[in-house]
Amino acid sequence: MTGFGFLGPARRRRGVLARLAAILLAMAPAMFLTTPLAIVLAAPATSSGDPRDAPHEKDRGGQHERGPRIATLDWTIAETLIALDARLVGLAQIDGYTAWVGKPPVPDSVLDLGLRAQPNMEQLVGLGPDRIALSPMFASLAPRLETVAPVTTFHLYGPDVETWPAIRRVTRELGAFADRQAQAETLISQTEARIDRLKARLSKGAPPLIVVQFMDARHVRVFGENGLYHAVMNRLGLHNAWTGETNRWGFALVGLEALAGLDGRLVVVRPYPVGVRRSLAESALWNRLIAQSRASVIEIDPVWSFGALPSASRFAEQLVEALDDQ
Repeated sequence: MTGFGFLGPARRRRGVLARLAAILLAMAPAMFLTTPLAIVLAAPATSSGDPRDAPHEKDRGGQHERGPRIATLDWTIAETLIALDARLVGLAQIDGYTAWVGKPPVPDSVLDLGLRAQPNMEQLVGLGPDRIALSPMFASLAPRLETVAPVTTFHLYGPDVETWPAIRRVTRELGAFADRQAQAETLISQTEARIDRLKARLSKGAPPLIVVQFMDARHVRVFGENGLYHAVMNRLGLHNAWTGETNRWGFALVGLEALAGLDGRLVVVRPYPVGVRRSLAESALWNRLIAQSRASVIEIDPVWSFGALPSASRFAEQLVEALDDQ
């Protein structure tokens, strides 16, 4: 884990910048993750700057001994491996994971590998994982990472992909990869049973939902087909008011005016970018959208929209709780 309290002033500044970069990069669309910002603000190698200080799993404790020691840059893979109780030993941008994914929490034994788009290779070499798991988002890094350990890429979201079957498939693939096949089957069955129970709590005739996440005061990601939120809403028997085009991750980046005329209830997934709440309070357009929305705006805590079963469960739970309360 990164900790900067005991470092010198220069290192503390680098630590703060690395944490800032984690949040900024998480908010950017995935295709922009290789910007120069990632290179300029690369995280420091270790607390001492010496890769030999990065302890191996046998020295860190806190996870089961059985199975391969795995490192990943991808938060979707990470949340699944943690839910499977796999031997995750290294993860990029742990602070960003905590802010944007949240649960399941990263074990204290997991080492922070720096930025997702520019992992700290000294840290990774010092950690010495048995295997590295990637998503296609970071496939360009595979040649470098393969100098440390064998790399396997797991494909989830994409055009013409049925999201829920793909999530089940990737969960099983990660279970085999981490020697956690039985845990993978349990995670699938428990998640689907949980969502079925939540569905039974919903009253009939719930309005269609317009699920958005703010990028700034005038632009949102609106979520539709191909995405996690849409797949969960389908399993809950809820209708998505957004029927427009989406990208491979299941969202479209649109101006607020694109939501005008949609018949549905607004759902905002936090966090709001800095200053956006204040701007929205004064926005005539946003207030018109609220007025045309069916009932008050629902706000839910951050859920990783590019996630797998753990994020699906959290989104379902929060959405149903909010609909129950209002």
